[in-house]
Amino acid sequence: MDDLHSSFLFGLLIFLILCSAFFSSSETGMLSLNRYRLRHLEREGHKGAQRASNLLARPDRLLGTILVGNNVVNILAASIATVLAVDIWGEAGIAISTVLLTIVVLIFGEITPKTLAALRPETIAFPASSVLSLLMRLLYPVVWITSAISNLLLRLLGVDPAHKPQDSLSTEELRSVVRESGHALPANRKNMLLGILDLEKVTVNDIMIPRNEVIGIDLDSDLEQITEQLRTTTFTRLPVYRHDLNQIEGVVHMRQIARLLTHNTLSKDSLLAACSSPYFVPESTPLSTQLINFQNEKCRLGIVVDEYGEVIGLVTLEDILEEIVGEFTSPASQRTPDIQAQPDGSYLIEGSVNIRDVNKSLGWELPWEGPKTLNGLITEALEQIPDSGVCLQIGDYRLEIIQATENRVKSLRAWLAVQAPAPTEGDG
Repeated sequence: MDDLHSSFLFGLLIFLILCSAFFSSSETGMLSLNRYRLRHLEREGHKGAQRASNLLARPDRLLGTILVGNNVVNILAASIATVLAVDIWGEAGIAISTVLLTIVVLIFGEITPKTLAALRPETIAFPASSVLSLLMRLLYPVVWITSAISNLLLRLLGVDPAHKPQDSLSTEELRSVVRESGHALPANRKNMLLGILDLEKVTVNDIMIPRNEVIGIDLDSDLEQITEQLRTTTFTRLPVYRHDLNQIEGVVHMRQIARLLTHNTLSKDSLLAACSSPYFVPESTPLSTQLINFQNEKCRLGIVVDEYGEVIGLVTLEDILEEIVGEFTSPASQRTPDIQAQPDGSYLIEGSVNIRDVNKSLGWELPWEGPKTLNGLITEALEQIPDSGVCLQIGDYRLEIIQATENRVKSLRAWLAVQAPAPTEGDG
């Protein structure tokens, strides 16, 4: 009978350790669930996700159920282990059972199950949710009393138990989630999502076609010259103005005058009649806002103006979309000057190139919050128009002026400061 009694207690002890492992893993698994994936699975009708979501809606009761169960089985396991140890080793069994049970519970009841649950939360939490739901109903009176006392103590400490933090993500947090998605998202889709999020930080002024690069129709020109320009243009829409862009009359779509060009019946009056009203855009408008404005206005091209109403460039719907999906324009219509790689690891770049285009093309991090072009960045750093041959360093990048005029830097050579390109002809 003694052997049978000892065997029963030993089997009960093993069962209690397994119960301890269940409660420990359930706690870690439930609290480690990805809340956004949980909501997705819940909307998809996943039963385990629905049960887990219901349990997590009242975390005080969930934790109360788990902790009550875990403490009961651990205390009961300690008592049984003590009885068995005293039967085997006498009075010394109390100390022996304390040491042995502590090691066993730590390894098999805490560390191992919690580590597994942290690594595979859905595998543990979803099946466990059915058992926890049953236990929550069975232990409701005990859990209610313990939760009430706990909530009272929290209120005394100035914490409102009913207030739960919002699970919503900020833009920066969402950007981090996208970056750390790993292989769950293809690289092109990840870049598109990041591009959408970056629309909040980028303004129209950062991507516009600068005024000196705008191609349009000057009504003061001869009709033959205008006709030839319209026949050979690679653009779909062109601004129409008198003398300069500040006197813009409208925007013409080539589709509206194709028939006139075909029948050689184009006149300045008919050109003006085919124009739509110009749509003006403040230079500081965020791209996210401008994208919506283009949609509301049913427009694809905007005339960018500064705070004084002066025209400083153009922005198109295509420019904004390229910030999301990347470049998709043909070489004939690309406005960005070439960035020519050199054998020594440096790059020959035109001074009018946009700094953001350089950063995107070369993976660099030149500052672009101030001046928008390399010419502007250099003249701001030096506080004057430099001569050819002048070198400077901005951050981790070295710039050598190759060609400069009286009013701007035309071309330069740039490289990372850690590189040491070979001297060019004329270098001392």
